[in-house]
Amino acid sequence: MTAQGDIVIQVQNLAAGYDGQALLHDINFEVRRGEVFVILGGSGGGKSTLLKAMIGLDEPLAGRVLIDGDDIIASTGDARRAILRKIGVMYQSGALFGSMTLLENVRLPLEEYTDLSHDAMDLVARMKLDLVGLEGFTGHLPAAVSGGMQKRAAIARAMALDPMILFLDEPSAGLDPITSAELDALILRLAKSLRITFVVVTHELPSIYAIADRVIMLDKGRQGIIAEGDPRVLRDQSPEPFVRQFFRREGGVAGHAVTAALPRNEERV
Repeated sequence: MTAQGDIVIQVQNLAAGYDGQALLHDINFEVRRGEVFVILGGSGGGKSTLLKAMIGLDEPLAGRVLIDGDDIIASTGDARRAILRKIGVMYQSGALFGSMTLLENVRLPLEEYTDLSHDAMDLVARMKLDLVGLEGFTGHLPAAVSGGMQKRAAIARAMALDPMILFLDEPSAGLDPITSAELDALILRLAKSLRITFVVVTHELPSIYAIADRVIMLDKGRQGIIAEGDPRVLRDQSPEPFVRQFFRREGGVAGHAVTAALPRNEERV
């Protein structure tokens, strides 16, 4: 765990939603360098909405998101590009280009943001694929590799510019338990060896217990954070019945639908 003062993300008084309708109100939290920070919650609770605001994809209704001290929401032009170079994003589907090899997919951010030579970009892309265990698959198209390999390649692409923060949207979705556990191990290894900060959106309990240093839990009804901390402590000690039942994968309580037992890919905002 990193030092208390080593903060790389600050979300301040954030309100977010669509078409002027807020799904989230007064969201406040911080993420520390090297931490694996998990955003979770029930169906429609706002996880993906929060993620999109944090990476600058959607403009929130109010509030700020500071990446390494800089406001990603208010920034424009070169200042915004500088902030975006500090983050990498892996979307739930992987979002690889099917007509490009894994090497070409990983090289894309380098082509967009650097002036490296073609050979240098290839070298960096190969290094990133090696980090995720895909050194022997550089020439393969996404359709020719497994779902787990596609997720690894997407992580490699997200790391192409050596970001300080990686955002992962449902990384275990659609994967079998063994492949999911292997991906969890990769996340932990990268966080430890490279001191990358991970922000992970998921509702997969085995992954949460395996990787999370800390979690926040969003609630649809209250439109905000109802729990924050170590998932095991929340499971055993949270004053919120829904939070305890979520982490214990028990039946629902009045007003809530427990989504921890939903099939993969079913829970979306």
